[in-house]
Amino acid sequence: MPQIVLTDRAASRIATILAKEAEGAMLRIAVLGGGCSGFQYDFQITDKAEGDDLVLEKAGATVLIDKISQEYMPGAVIDYAEELIGAAFKIDNPLATANCGCGTSFSI
Repeated sequence: MPQIVLTDRAASRIATILAKEAEGAMLRIAVLGGGCSGFQYDFQITDKAEGDDLVLEKAGATVLIDKISQEYMPGAVIDYAEELIGAAFKIDNPLATANCGCGTSFSI
């Protein structure tokens, strides 16, 4: 399965967010059913990793992705973008055939 990548920009922003949380805080990214296009990304702060989580660590940031969600995002690139209309995490998922305008929903 192709590797999921966390960019330097995303890691830096996640580290900043987690620094304001309790010691041991991590960001969990999951793929859930629903959203405008069929699936949506869910971002939660947690202090608990599960045994089958993929753990991405970079620049003081720890990201967890559960086993089922990994199957929906092989080769994905997790990035953070600051644009004139706002700032947000962006996931470039090679399996996604369509994305909605909000950027958190996709179909495969």
